[in-house]
Amino acid sequence: MSDTPWTDRIVGERMAVDQTFAERIQQSQFSNQQWSLIMTATEFEIEHPDDPEQARIVANTDKLDGILPELENIQSGMGAMGGPSADQGGSNASGGGLLDSIMGALGMGDAGSDDHREQREAAERLTQEYAAELQSHLESKGRWETVRDAAVDGQ
Repeated sequence: MSDTPWTDRIVGERMAVDQTFAERIQQSQFSNQQWSLIMTATEFEIEHPDDPEQARIVANTDKLDGILPELENIQSGMGAMGGPSADQGGSNASGGGLLDSIMGALGMGDAGSDDHREQREAAERLTQEYAAELQSHLESKGRWETVRDAAVDGQ
């Protein structure tokens, strides 16, 4: 069983934290669909796993930039379904679209760049909160040391 990554060993705990964290997501600027996409682009790591005093779960958000344009597309799609649309406070009055997404991904054009920066910062804060909540949950269940040990063995 030592071949199993520590992240695979905590699937049940992640599901429990997802349920308790759902209220925090509702209070955030992100929809459930956007949060799911953010979590897909986030990897959890344990910093300093070999030091019981300093070890902690952190969110690696290096891949967020790749999904930021899609967060806006999800929001725009929600507008078509009766949610807040781009015209009702969205950042891109032109309606966005494939070309704007491609240009944004290539770093061309300034439309939405401030929104992307703000979204990235908000997503980073929220994923770090989630990581802290996950570690707290593991500690309360008496699983943290086992998970930390598995991370040491896996690295």
